[in-house]
Amino acid sequence: MKYDFIELKKRNSLALLDLKAKGKSIVGTFCTYSPKELIYAAGAVPISLCAYDESPINAAHAELPRNLCPLIKASYGYAVTKKCPYMNASDIIIGETTCDGKKKMYELLAKHKEVHVLELPNMTNKRSLELWIDEMRDFKDYLEKHLDVKITDEKLKETIEIFNKERDVLNKLMDLAKLDPSPISGSEMHQVLFASDFIYNKKEKIKMLCSYIEALKQKDMSKAKHKKRIIITGCPSGGVYEKVIKQIEGLGADVVAFENCTGTKNLKNNISTQGDLIENIAKRYLKIPCSVMYKNDARSDVIKNFITEYKADGVIDIVLSGCHTYAIETNKIKEASKEAGASYMSLETDYSKQDVGQIRTRLEAFLEFLD
Repeated sequence: MKYDFIELKKRNSLALLDLKAKGKSIVGTFCTYSPKELIYAAGAVPISLCAYDESPINAAHAELPRNLCPLIKASYGYAVTKKCPYMNASDIIIGETTCDGKKKMYELLAKHKEVHVLELPNMTNKRSLELWIDEMRDFKDYLEKHLDVKITDEKLKETIEIFNKERDVLNKLMDLAKLDPSPISGSEMHQVLFASDFIYNKKEKIKMLCSYIEALKQKDMSKAKHKKRIIITGCPSGGVYEKVIKQIEGLGADVVAFENCTGTKNLKNNISTQGDLIENIAKRYLKIPCSVMYKNDARSDVIKNFITEYKADGVIDIVLSGCHTYAIETNKIKEASKEAGASYMSLETDYSKQDVGQIRTRLEAFLEFLD
């Protein structure tokens, strides 16, 4: 059986239009902090909108500064050019108060789409949790009113169980890379984690992933050679996939884990189905160890654990140009990496192809240093 998740993503852009034609509401999200369980329980289809392509960026420069994060510019560029089927199909767009650039972009985006912004606290203490719980309750009310639905506890519990199972399966997939040699390459892992988000039928998705995992377990690795093992952390890696992930593999190393929005941040910590479900959802999402949080020590802990669990030789920290919170955390992640026995490199880049050669040179030097 062939598992072409990228082709499936392309086909499902058409499936999305079919769902919309049948009366399904489409809710676009930008961030891992957006609680998809609430959207799904409202009978809507949550779809990721973060842009990973430089082609729409020039269209955004009329309103956004050139030194802004490329992810934000590309996201807004797609809204302006109307070239993204997912953006076009979205009835509602959910933003969140993560970085300042995104907050101001949402103001502009509201001229083109219905936008609802979640007020995300910038700390993870008790008071922040209380604020976030209130925000989740308000979000539930917003969805019910705007989509003319009722989100029942029964439906919400059912949805939580589905998303918990989905996260469990994707974590099992990522765990396969702990084997040495790994039966799945980093580029394959990246494609599956990225593209599987566009499979709207959750039962179909879980079934497909389980089958894929079993096929990987049966893969003959007896002749595979050991390679240097790399962890990717930092900003979302979709827009730099070709010039970072693919080049690492082209230079003979393996990417074995993604500690960023593509991987761990979005998939760890399930939601309890006991007690107050809204409160449980809030607790789960506030645990995401993003650099936007004040005193974000959890990310360092994850990195150290990953280095041990995945037997990693090196950590590459991707920082998109203009992303100040991740840039500031590079020293902290460098210290955590060295403490756990791995080498570290911070790699600042954007979506353009101008630095492909420079990045290859830096990656070559880093990988040679690991020998």
